Amino acid sequence: MRLKRWERWTEWPLTILSVAFIVIYAWQVLAEPTGYTASIADVSMNVMWAVFALDYVVSLTLAEHRWTWFTHHLFDLLVVLLPMIRPLRVLRILTALHALHRTSGMALRGRIAVYVSSSVLVLILIGSLAILDAERHAPGATITTYPKALWWTVVTITTVGYGDYSPITPTGRVIALAIMLAGIALIGVVTATLASWIVDEVSAEEQRSADITRAQVDELNQRLRHIEDLIAYSDTDGSTFHGDNPQTPSNNS
Repeated sequence: MRLKRWERWTEWPLTILSVAFIVIYAWQVLAEPTGYTASIADVSMNVMWAVFALDYVVSLTLAEHRWTWFTHHLFDLLVVLLPMIRPLRVLRILTALHALHRTSGMALRGRIAVYVSSSVLVLILIGSLAILDAERHAPGATITTYPKALWWTVVTITTVGYGDYSPITPTGRVIALAIMLAGIALIGVVTATLASWIVDEVSAEEQRSADITRAQVDELNQRLRHIEDLIAYSDTDGSTFHGDNPQTPSNNS
């Protein structure tokens, strides 16, 4: 299929481009460049965004059932469209996470653990960038530095919610809502993975106990059969036995 070949050819180049996209965005937020360097950064971001949009259009064109592909890739459309809102450009990093998750050779639980831990770390870092970008210059904003943004993101993603810092802009509140939902989802995945591991460990221990019990029963059956054989032998030749040593009775005349 042409679409599969296209995705295979472009997956890693787009992943690398996504990482570069986030690096430049982080530099824009933290360093706040001006003049010529700011223009270069904006042009680079726009060119990369155009490549992402082109990839989406080509993939939609190559799809055999375009409407089905479109309905199953609405999130990809959002990832292309929402970065036009500057603080939401961080969504591009999800492309890199998805590629790393799909190419991992580990077992399912290992992939989940790596995916969740990397997702939490990335969500904290990019969520802090996004909320700082949205809030920093707003009148009355409390999230004005990256350390404050990091603290707010950690408090929000863990659903603690101290309330010492809070977003006041519409974009900041949208970001806060996304981080809250992501935090709840990640906590659910962590809980489910831990519960699955516990259930598997208990099942494995029960299986080991059952195997040991079965081996003991088999050994006991073998000993019983051996005793039965000895009894049958003594009945046929008139011998007696003590334990495992059959003896022929003596004639006392």
